[in-house]
Amino acid sequence: MPKGKGAKGTRVTLKTAKKAIQITPDGKRRLILSKMGITVFPKCLFKVTNVDELDLSRNLIRKLPDNIDRLSSITWLDLHSNKLESVPESIGDMVALTHLNLANNYLTHAGLPSSLGSLTNLKSLNLGLNQLDDLPSTLERLSSLKELGLFDNRLIEPPEFLKVLCNHTKVNVKRNPFTYCQGDGEAMKKKNSDLKEDMFLVYESILCRTCPKIIQREGLARERRGGDAGDVFQKKKNRNYAGLMTPNSVAKVNQDLWRIKENVEYKQTIKHLSIC
Repeated sequence: MPKGKGAKGTRVTLKTAKKAIQITPDGKRRLILSKMGITVFPKCLFKVTNVDELDLSRNLIRKLPDNIDRLSSITWLDLHSNKLESVPESIGDMVALTHLNLANNYLTHAGLPSSLGSLTNLKSLNLGLNQLDDLPSTLERLSSLKELGLFDNRLIEPPEFLKVLCNHTKVNVKRNPFTYCQGDGEAMKKKNSDLKEDMFLVYESILCRTCPKIIQREGLARERRGGDAGDVFQKKKNRNYAGLMTPNSVAKVNQDLWRIKENVEYKQTIKHLSIC
């Protein structure tokens, strides 16, 4: 257990850190210090040897040390769900990294160093749930990258370098405020907007007996007019992004907001169905 917890948060000692090392199924030595209320990066970690992976997720860390590159043997670094606003330039010297998770922090474009492009062994990079409106163009150098998480940010348009990476990288850009759609441009935007204005997504179980038939008829009519509605009840196929989805860090909204939203949508649905 941690040595103590005061105004500065949980203090981690060298003894605590050594006891927190676990062996992963693939034989790696992982130091797990997740959910411990840590506010300051523990300097004692620089004295821990023979560690391959470091998990500092779900803490309250606001700043990483400028000499974080001293952890040169680390291949897997998880810092998701902290309070980081920036990443030091020296992280680009941690060339052994293959997995880097920075999701659910307060990172902005100014807080991401161009040196991230030097991590050429990186296979997975998670930058989701931050405040990014742009990304360093140097990320196009990440030739080994297989998974890139950019979901829930402030990207107005996809970064140019994605054209280079997308051939061999799974990219998750969901829930970004893109101002245009790829394909037919403004025509596609208008088409999607028209569909949203007169369509509702509801559970089939709350519909009256005649509603499904009416909806299906309208869907078929929309297809004949060149629409793209299809079968309203067809289940959406979700793409998997292994390594990008982290527990308690990728929720669209918190539970309170979710319940409010669910209640409002339910009332709107009942109002819409009352005319059936």
